[in-house]
Amino acid sequence: MEQIKTKMVDKNNILQIEKVLKSKTKNLIMIAPSFVTDFSYPSIIHQLKKLGFDKVVELTFGAKMINREYHKQLQRTKKLLIASTCPGSVTTIENNYPELKNQIIKIDSPMIAMSKICRKYFPKYKIFFLSPCDFKKVEAKQHKEVDYVIDFKQLKELFVKYKIKENNSKTQFDKFYNDYTKIYPLGGALSKTAHLKGILTKKQIKITDGAQNILTFLKNPKKEILFLDCLFCKGGCIGGPHTNQNISIAKKKKLIKQYLKKSKKEDILENKKGLIKKATGIKFTS
Repeated sequence: MEQIKTKMVDKNNILQIEKVLKSKTKNLIMIAPSFVTDFSYPSIIHQLKKLGFDKVVELTFGAKMINREYHKQLQRTKKLLIASTCPGSVTTIENNYPELKNQIIKIDSPMIAMSKICRKYFPKYKIFFLSPCDFKKVEAKQHKEVDYVIDFKQLKELFVKYKIKENNSKTQFDKFYNDYTKIYPLGGALSKTAHLKGILTKKQIKITDGAQNILTFLKNPKKEILFLDCLFCKGGCIGGPHTNQNISIAKKKKLIKQYLKKSKKEDILENKKGLIKKATGIKFTS
């Protein structure tokens, strides 16, 4: 992985993270729907609060907001544009095809978008992210919005260390809901949820996951392709190195779809749709 030179605090320092969680600070953790590959829902929300998080939110509303930006930008494209949702894909393309750097769409990733939203509503909170991969740790170091990153394996170790077990709690996420973007950890989910029908045809969209597949496509891209929807890990975020490696990608996809189906039936305390007006005044492009 590319080394980032920075004088910033190591946002992945687990000992420092433990100190913060034991302190009197207010803490919020954002989690992507990929968590269902490794943790039980809704038990994980209760477990995270027992660990020291005051708020637990999902990235789905942030994903919805960046979908709106992709929808706008792809309406007017006449050349190949590349998704920037995955920092691993962005880094891979910039390192191997620097001439394509300006074709990578300058829209926030779901993590950064959601952190901006959380900053607006919870300005006094430390913002954490639960990550299935290491590229999010690198991305967090480049942005002020995210204070700390914990990966799936580290969280499991903390649960064991502090003897925090699964239970039957029905604790719900704090604020910001959206259903359809729960499939975002899957390859091609951006294209499927950004309402691109009537903007681009299926032949104009290339969906691929896995670093080598991305590079293979870019070596000789088809001229009709106007949008590359790509994720660094095979299978998408559910294939991240810190996700459960003992179950197949097919099983992980099934878990995501089951989670989506279950969540649609939930009687939640706040509007499921994630009201757009809550993101008023926030810029999700650079």
